Amino acid sequence: MTPHPPAHLHRRLLDGLYIDAMVLADEARHYIEGQSREDSDALAPIDRVLLSCESLKVTTRLMHVLAWLLMRKAIDAGEIAPADALMPARRLGPSSVVDPDVADRMPDRARWLIDASETLYRRAAMLEAGYADVERPASPARVLQLQLAAGF
Repeated sequence: MTPHPPAHLHRRLLDGLYIDAMVLADEARHYIEGQSREDSDALAPIDRVLLSCESLKVTTRLMHVLAWLLMRKAIDAGEIAPADALMPARRLGPSSVVDPDVADRMPDRARWLIDASETLYRRAAMLEAGYADVERPASPARVLQLQLAAGF
């Protein structure tokens, strides 16, 4: 079992990831509402569709990360039991796969957002994997062993 990070480090990791996710979500929103329209005009029709699809993938990836981070904050606040974080609905949602050939056809700013959202998602996935090891309920036999060890 992986040791749980100290509480202050745990909060700093989550807070840093949360700030990065919010900043990146804002960057994506600005791009999608503005520059992507200009970029789209310079693309072939099929690439316009691909740009729209990749924009949706970035948005979905960011929303999965933000939803997971808010759930972690609820656990820290005592609003959700840590073991409940293992429920499938409370896990980090899946990230769509980015086709490198499609990403290469995207405008520079779109490609940067795709890469940044994938990196952010991987960071969240690594944190979630560490929490899953810690929060998985112990077997009844292991609980009894720990109780006996604590008594001696």
